[in-house]
Amino acid sequence: MYLIAVWISGAVLALSLAATQANGEAAQKRSAYEVEMQAKLNAGTIGLAAGQLEGAPLRFATELARVVDEGSKIRVLPIVTRGPFENVNDLLYVRGIDAAIINGDVLEHFKKDPRISSIEKRIHFITHLFPSQVHVFVRPEIKSLEDLAGKPVNFNTHGTAAAYSGPIIFERLGIKVQPHFIPHPVAMAEMAKSDKYAAVIFVSAKPLDPFVKRKWPDGFRFLPVPFTEKLEEYYLPAHLEASDYPGLIPQGSSVQTIAVPAVLAVYAWPQQSDRYRLLTRFVDQLFERLPTLQTEAGYHANWKELNLAANVPGWQRFR
Repeated sequence: MYLIAVWISGAVLALSLAATQANGEAAQKRSAYEVEMQAKLNAGTIGLAAGQLEGAPLRFATELARVVDEGSKIRVLPIVTRGPFENVNDLLYVRGIDAAIINGDVLEHFKKDPRISSIEKRIHFITHLFPSQVHVFVRPEIKSLEDLAGKPVNFNTHGTAAAYSGPIIFERLGIKVQPHFIPHPVAMAEMAKSDKYAAVIFVSAKPLDPFVKRKWPDGFRFLPVPFTEKLEEYYLPAHLEASDYPGLIPQGSSVQTIAVPAVLAVYAWPQQSDRYRLLTRFVDQLFERLPTLQTEAGYHANWKELNLAANVPGWQRFR
């Protein structure tokens, strides 16, 4: 039996080596067209780290990719990622990613990390993108932010905007909650049928599909978030309107909240490199075709508010 097993193992290994050799030979026999196509597509493709399916960054990345597309000369690939916080690591270390959507308050965290050198010289910004509004969505028995003290609150999975900014906001407000970090769809399903989670915190551009496309029972609502001195360092005042969430906010009313500015960031490749030249073409294309995003139907309304000349505190603009 031992000899048979050894013979079978040897035969499998031989077949595997033969298959590997055959694949290698096949790769060497690629046509001139395939070799040219591989080089052309890689030379013109920009990987854009976006975010989770349920958040706004992926939609913005997809719309941006559609508008700047120039065949094999410029092609943007929107990538589903863990979220705006982890997008910094993706931009720094993952092959093929040249751009990312990052929240403005995230870079400060990485600047303070002694293990990461000169990040402000390695990641630059092209433009503001959109404000990500803080959505504090609660069960009927929760009447105020203070009621969430000691309660289980879900901030979505680690790496997302909510998982990073959410706990900071509650800490600055002096409200200590029980933080959880599971996918929002799972937490919201539990929240609808039990008090396992008192609230879910979204940090993303409004309107969000989970609150628009789903009918929630009476009493579920958004809580206001005050714009205090403790929050004005990184955040902006904002409102959730009845037009954003007609099933949750009464007509004529609004809910005060805050917003986290989002940034379109790029890796600061050396100026003489091919990747730098590609990013330069991408910037030119974006500036030229921005009117399409701002005027044509079907694109997110927040494109209309984009100001390409605006600076981002603490960030350096891509040359």
